[in-house]
Amino acid sequence: MQLLQKPIKSIAACALFLVFIYTTAQSLAQTKDVSRDYSQSYSRLNVTNISQSRNSHSRRHLLQAAGEEQVEGETDDEDVKPDDPGADMEEVRTCSEGLVLPLWMPQKNISIGDRLIRGFVYFLFLIYLFVGVSIIADRFMASIEAITSIERTVVVRGQNGEKQTMHVRIWNETVANLTLMALGSSAPEILLSVIEIYAKDFESGDLGPGTIVGSAAYNLFMIIAVCMIWIPAGEVRRIRHLRVFIVTAVFSIFAYVWLWLILSVISPGIIEVWEAIVTLLFFPVTVIWAYIAERRLLVYKYMDKNYRVNKRGTVVAGEHDQVEMDAEKARTIVNFQGPRSSDAEAFDEARREYITVLSELRQKYPEADLEQLEMMTQEQMISRGSKSRAFYRIQATRKMVGSGNLMRKIQERAHSDLTEVKAQLHPTDDDYDDQPTRIYFEPGHYTVMENCGEFEVRVVRRGDISNYSTVEFETQDGTASAGTDYVGKRGVLNFPPGVDEQRFKIEVIDDDIFEEDECFYIRLFNPSESVFLTVPQIATIMILDDDHAGIFAFTESNFEISESVGLYEIHVMRYSGARGTVIVPYWTEDDTAVAGRDYEMARGELVFENNDTQQIITIPILEQSSYEKDVSLKVHIGEPRLAPENHEHTGDHTNDELLAQIQEVEQKSPKDLTELDRILLLSKPRNGELTTTHVRIRESQEFKATVDKLVAKANVSAVLGTSSWREQFKDALTVVPADESEFDGDDDVEEEVPGCFNYISHFICLFWKVLFAFVPPTDICGGYVTFVVSIFVIGVITAVIGDAASYFGCALNIKDSVTAILFVALGTSIPDTFASMIAAKHDEGADNCIGNVTGSNAVNVFLGIGLAWSIAAIYHMSHGMTFNVEPGTIGFAVGLFCGEALIAVALIMFRRWKKSIGAELGGPTFSKYVSAAILMFLWVFYVVICILEAYDIIRV
Repeated sequence: MQLLQKPIKSIAACALFLVFIYTTAQSLAQTKDVSRDYSQSYSRLNVTNISQSRNSHSRRHLLQAAGEEQVEGETDDEDVKPDDPGADMEEVRTCSEGLVLPLWMPQKNISIGDRLIRGFVYFLFLIYLFVGVSIIADRFMASIEAITSIERTVVVRGQNGEKQTMHVRIWNETVANLTLMALGSSAPEILLSVIEIYAKDFESGDLGPGTIVGSAAYNLFMIIAVCMIWIPAGEVRRIRHLRVFIVTAVFSIFAYVWLWLILSVISPGIIEVWEAIVTLLFFPVTVIWAYIAERRLLVYKYMDKNYRVNKRGTVVAGEHDQVEMDAEKARTIVNFQGPRSSDAEAFDEARREYITVLSELRQKYPEADLEQLEMMTQEQMISRGSKSRAFYRIQATRKMVGSGNLMRKIQERAHSDLTEVKAQLHPTDDDYDDQPTRIYFEPGHYTVMENCGEFEVRVVRRGDISNYSTVEFETQDGTASAGTDYVGKRGVLNFPPGVDEQRFKIEVIDDDIFEEDECFYIRLFNPSESVFLTVPQIATIMILDDDHAGIFAFTESNFEISESVGLYEIHVMRYSGARGTVIVPYWTEDDTAVAGRDYEMARGELVFENNDTQQIITIPILEQSSYEKDVSLKVHIGEPRLAPENHEHTGDHTNDELLAQIQEVEQKSPKDLTELDRILLLSKPRNGELTTTHVRIRESQEFKATVDKLVAKANVSAVLGTSSWREQFKDALTVVPADESEFDGDDDVEEEVPGCFNYISHFICLFWKVLFAFVPPTDICGGYVTFVVSIFVIGVITAVIGDAASYFGCALNIKDSVTAILFVALGTSIPDTFASMIAAKHDEGADNCIGNVTGSNAVNVFLGIGLAWSIAAIYHMSHGMTFNVEPGTIGFAVGLFCGEALIAVALIMFRRWKKSIGAELGGPTFSKYVSAAILMFLWVFYVVICILEAYDIIRV
């Protein structure tokens, strides 16, 4: 809400300032001591050069530049007398027809009150048009973000040499920022310059170039000044891509130096074709040079390359003056033979950040389950991720027009990402019916007691079960023999349509002779047509002797588990007998795993009841959600013993009798033992070979895959786009509060409801929202359709803005050059101001605040003025004429801006290299306010001097 109150105050201030400008202009228009000799002679020269081929519209434009404008059809050229004060006053009070917007009639004999009312109406209309062009420009930016976020799949090698498949963007960040992103943020200024050339019959005007120069001054001075003081206390923001910034800063100043040269030095007053084309070609030169600097090509590869430890302890490549580390974290510069692939390093760093965020959220919300934590982590990863200029621009506009915060879309995106990833990792069984028929045992291993009598075996059928199927089975001897240890069996299993399992029974023969554990097998064979036998197609049956207490051991010497298992169960087996109740102690021991950090210590006793063949040791595994983990612990079992008579688990007399018999035999001397005594001693419970097992705890493969997929999807670009017209109309008709708490991620703040101001701004902008909801969604053709439609709509609205701005200045007797610098430039730059403020507060660097300003300023001149003047120059050349541009106000404004821009860039670099400040934005309170005051003064000085020059108060 506070962010949106400031534009209202600014509009009120501009309205008051408007009255001041009007009264000043009226007094200037009536001043008699201002000489017009130079401008009149220059006008006559131009009229002479083109009098044979220009129509009355062109002559009116040239006369307007000399202060002798008249309305076509109202008076003839030869009737106008420059020395006639009455005619001069009449010219000031009339306006010429625009390209799209009709004139507000009548135009003659208008009172001052009428002009004030018309000026105020045009002023409000301009504001409404600026809001509309901001909304459609954000749709344009969203399409650009969709285009520049197109990815390709690459395979890189990890730290251990393993191959990793990643998705990387096709567009280079620097190239994207200087081409499509700059075009998106500056589209109104660029199109206004081109449209004005066409509207004035390919003659030069003051509105388009003046808007570009005025916007450049406002961006460089005011936006950076506001961002300096907007940084929270005690924080700083540094430019991370310094080489790119230096290139764009140099070209942004050179662009205006070049304009001054072609306007006033090389061919004064005439723009030749080669000058216009060279101006346009400087645009790709700037992009290519910035790309070379960013990629360290050509001379840049010989510059110092160092490495720095970032805030997460990761060694990353950095520039020489970029090695800045906190004293608490690291002060050492680590040198390597060469860095890893930048794509691989960026991906690894994103994964580490994901794990760090997940660990922080786990500590903050210990009761939340993993899926909730993963969704919250994905939200923060998207919101923390690297954001383009488009994100902040759209974020600012949504807040201004009552469309809410982008964090809501981030939450929806995080939920959909997690759902999609989980669906990929856990495919449903919906397609199983389309698979061929498969038959196998389930389970494939059975353990039975010798005295069980008989047991049941289960065979299942999967896949297509709509047909009739058969399969044969038979038993096969192992160490157990048919007829002695079990009853052999052979048969056929029938599966009618719709039946997915069959069962049959096998009989076990009991005897009183002590035997080792024995096993036999059951196999499936000879399936019917179109039926496949799959593993396990052979079942193993283990027969345990029930005449002795048994031998106890682990099933495996090593176990490998995932840290996400929660409670891990280790089985302790009892074989070679299952008679009596036996107690087996167990305990855990640290190896590389640490109790309390990786697992919870376990100690206790396992109680095997009579005929029990296995028990379970449960070990709680503590999940740290580690991406890469490899620790181990040991689990031991102690010497087993028969439970005493008074033990709570002793429930039968068999155990008491066996214990008494063993105790009696143990009292005999070895030479007195009979064969039966020795067999009885063998029936005593004892440990087997595996009394210790190692449990290796690794990272969860599912979690690892989830992290990889979510990190790859943590792309804020998808949040900016839309997938359907339904989504666009829903957003257009929905009122959402622009609450900063959501953007800041403050979970303790309750969600706000739309306030009165939210509803007012929403309904004021409802027309634009609904109108632009018809623009195709960005998901169609990768955003290219949205790109084309949006830039066309921006062109139409910009044409209306050009007409309204001209009528506004005409109604209040304000020249087009002043209107452009003071009003149009501000109107097109206000969204960029709020976007930079948000970027300054939430970005880690200053690139989106400062770097994009210099880049956009250079692109505006080379593309905006270069394209418009190239069209006009080629048009005039084809008609055998020259394209004339008066170097008065434009040339003066360009020269003044160049001088002030050098001061601003020098101030920014001074703040970076000054040890007490150390950054372009933020820093000590006194220094940042002084720096901001200097930049604001430069802008005010620029505006005032340009106005005075435009009205001939000062001459250069």
